[in-house]
Amino acid sequence: MNFIFSGMVSNSLWFSRQLLSTVNTQVSLYHAERIPQHESVVVVSNHRSFMDPFVLMATLSTPIHFACHRYMARVPVLKEMVQHMGAFSLDSHSTRNHRVLFDQASKFLSEGQSVGIFPEGAKPMVKMTQPEHLGKFHRGFAHLLLRSPVPNITVLPVAIASREESSSPLFPLRMLHWVDPSEPAFDQEGWHPCVVYHKVNVLVGEPIRITNKRREEYSGRQAKEVVQKLSHHCQSQVGQLLKTGLQV
Repeated sequence: MNFIFSGMVSNSLWFSRQLLSTVNTQVSLYHAERIPQHESVVVVSNHRSFMDPFVLMATLSTPIHFACHRYMARVPVLKEMVQHMGAFSLDSHSTRNHRVLFDQASKFLSEGQSVGIFPEGAKPMVKMTQPEHLGKFHRGFAHLLLRSPVPNITVLPVAIASREESSSPLFPLRMLHWVDPSEPAFDQEGWHPCVVYHKVNVLVGEPIRITNKRREEYSGRQAKEVVQKLSHHCQSQVGQLLKTGLQV
């Protein structure tokens, strides 16, 4: 993919394109016609590498505010990357996570900006996984979509399928334990991997509209079922796209 630079491109989008160009990452985008135009979009994707937010911004050609684990906003180098991409960090405590995610994401969406969420959480990032791996989606993002005061939200499932990559140890996981002692993934031996994509396919799924009907169903005893269905729908789409992306 050849990127055309413009003076009007935001800093985060410019930085994303620069990063991919610097490490010579070859990206192939599939189903670009599915990308919504002029809508409040929540991008939901799988997550294995620090490059994922930059790959998504560069290929979808739009700035995206990603929700990230708070350690990324505290560790040198990663902190600078978080600042460049306009991300917002989540607290390590799950109850506060939901509040921060709801408040920050709703603010950006109400302004017509895009938000990115990696529902698998931090685990696939800190523990080396294979390209075909897809962890279970946490459901906090589904609650956000159904509770947000923003009237028209479109969910865009996207899969990042790595066809060629390299990895190296970045820093000991124990170091992250000092940053966040409450995160179980950091209380173990080993190293945080640094996965660099050389060839990667990005596949866009069918947009999911959060309708008033779906929101009305999000109440009482059926609320849990509505959240489960929405989360499962997103995970199923990403999973199928990932499988396809590793074969093309």
